Amino acid sequence: MLNLALTGFVALFVALGARRPFVWVLAYLYIDILAPQRISWGFLSAVPVSLVAFILAFAGWALFDDKRDSRFTLRQGLIVALLLYCGLTTLAADFPAEALEKWSWVWKALIFALFLPLTLRTRLRIEAAALVMVLTVGAIIIDGGIKTLAGGGGYGTLRLFVDNNSGLYEGSTLSTVAVAVIPLIWWVVNHGTIFPRDRLVFLFGLALTFAAVLIPIGTQTRTGLICIAVIGVLSLRTVKRRGLFVGLAGLAAVVAVPFLPASYTQRMSTIENHSSDQSASTRVEVWKWTLRYVADHPFGGGFEAYRGNSIRVETRKVQGGSANNVDFEVNHSFDKARAYHSGYFEMLGEQGWPGLTIWLWLMLAGIWQMERLQRRWRRREGAENMWQAPLAGALQQAQIVYMVGALFVGVAYQPFIFMIIGLQCGLWSYLKRTDQPVRSAKAARPVMKVKPA
Repeated sequence: MLNLALTGFVALFVALGARRPFVWVLAYLYIDILAPQRISWGFLSAVPVSLVAFILAFAGWALFDDKRDSRFTLRQGLIVALLLYCGLTTLAADFPAEALEKWSWVWKALIFALFLPLTLRTRLRIEAAALVMVLTVGAIIIDGGIKTLAGGGGYGTLRLFVDNNSGLYEGSTLSTVAVAVIPLIWWVVNHGTIFPRDRLVFLFGLALTFAAVLIPIGTQTRTGLICIAVIGVLSLRTVKRRGLFVGLAGLAAVVAVPFLPASYTQRMSTIENHSSDQSASTRVEVWKWTLRYVADHPFGGGFEAYRGNSIRVETRKVQGGSANNVDFEVNHSFDKARAYHSGYFEMLGEQGWPGLTIWLWLMLAGIWQMERLQRRWRRREGAENMWQAPLAGALQQAQIVYMVGALFVGVAYQPFIFMIIGLQCGLWSYLKRTDQPVRSAKAARPVMKVKPA
């Protein structure tokens, strides 16, 4: 039954795109996020549906879409630069076969982020893309939230739609994305026009937010807890009653602690003392190895360069003693081919200093652009000017949460964040184009001079 439902839903997307080609862009967003071909065991699993949707989206735009309002922005140029540089390092990668396997999906994520803004010519299209992203990620979040409430959580053991701990279904990655999407959820609830802004939509947004907060608990990821704290601080900028918000957030945390599983609180305690946790200590050693590696290979080693690492991990656990004389149990272990567990070190090790510079420029430019849009639109009047600044703020908060999460998770090329970047570029281009006639009209308005009496 599930197989038929997924197949029918994808087929409906394709059929609707024959009449409205932009729907194929939405179909690709849905397929690339949810990966229904991995959930299905029938027709979808035997057909490269992601590639088909990718081709249809491009063909629909190239053959049928109006391109007069399409604009190419600086950040799209940075994506092109990153794409070309990644291609060059892949040709000279330390591990050619493994690098080609990763390149097979990275280039597609970058190309689609480059292409998406060209299709977002209207507010409806921007909103539709945001809505599909929220609802598709929401499907995974709801699944994880229900299983967490049912007691099915655990580090590396929370089973979602697929029994595969990779991509968006990897625990730390999903925790980061689940928290990052919360601002977009509330933009859709408060400013969306596709669904009416009524009580049911509000309750759904509330339930989806609750499920998103449950994901870090169900996956028991330290990154998710940090991301929740970050989104809480960022929300202080936009909430109307900050005191009430802080009070309710504190009360919720106090009430929730007794209901958290002991395994979760024990794992979160290692944030303060990472030297006692082998997983955290291993990450630190991998980061040290990466810095040593780029000292000799400043242009990076290509995708999967971490496979060449060999590290020695030291962990310390308190055994007893007094406050001034603590006894430690010191253990040593050796490991190799350990992943970066950080988007920043992932980019540094694989693409070197040039790649990291381009990537950071791309990310920080997005935060700066969304800040400019908020400042430009937040004080304008009229119902037609109420959605722009909140959307820019939601996209900015999502990216900040992602950048914090990327400190501890290898998500440098995560397709979902590049979709967020595509939305940012599309919003920036659309508002710059639609606001230009208003500014030009004001500038061209003649100034009346009053002669002195």
